Amino acid sequence: MTAPQQVEYADVLRVWREADGIPEIEHAWLFDHLMPIGGDPDGPIFEGWTLLSALAASTERLRLGLMVTSNRFRPPAMLAKIATTVDIVSGGRLEFGIGAGSRPSLAVARREYDAHGLPYHDATDAVESLAEACTVIRRLWTEDKPFDFDGTHHRLTGAFANPKPVQRPGPPIVIGGRALATLRVVAEHADRWNIPGGDIQDAISRSARLDRYCEDIGRDPAEITRSIFLPVSYDQPETTRAAIREATGAGFSHVVLGLSSPYPDGVARWLADEVISKSR
Repeated sequence: MTAPQQVEYADVLRVWREADGIPEIEHAWLFDHLMPIGGDPDGPIFEGWTLLSALAASTERLRLGLMVTSNRFRPPAMLAKIATTVDIVSGGRLEFGIGAGSRPSLAVARREYDAHGLPYHDATDAVESLAEACTVIRRLWTEDKPFDFDGTHHRLTGAFANPKPVQRPGPPIVIGGRALATLRVVAEHADRWNIPGGDIQDAISRSARLDRYCEDIGRDPAEITRSIFLPVSYDQPETTRAAIREATGAGFSHVVLGLSSPYPDGVARWLADEVISKSR
């Protein structure tokens, strides 16, 4: 994962192109923020989906996505169209990451909503909106006739999407988050679930809770891949390797490794040789 803040486009493009030629690296990610959440608060940051489309056109192999899209930023029908476009541009390599959006308590993230004139409701509203959005997006990707949708948070008349994604019935849905209410949405809608790393015991506990939520609705928990985000230490790669081993041993088979900027020359090759290969 290369967070597109405090960097130049050429820096991100360099890392992704290098990673595209390294089989040990299976996927690459951006995040979805409109203002920096680290470093200079007035520093540069790129919009995630337009940057992702450019990177999709500049790579050939990597699975790719946003970890994760804020459902607060774009109406779901518009987001479904954007995601379809990226899936087509990439030749069917999109992983559709989505989440409820930043916590109200996270002031550094909250400011981007106010600065862009976007509404910012409470967490309950955000999770309910996410569940409806996932339903709308999946229907737009799959249904062959216009439909109406009369939800609590989203209402559409004559909704229809053409073209459809390359991947059928659609790109894998990756829902990120750790809140219990979000985990209920994961159980119903996600193909993968991602949680930020840190406290592995907390991640294990929430994974077990997700299992129970799946069982409550009659879904096999094994249908949902467990994914975890882990930051990379350039100075102490052994700590990153240990975190990977701990996470994969706990059942998190999909690992997103966060690279901090500035990106050293050859960082993708270094990541494969010093972190990925040595942690297996």
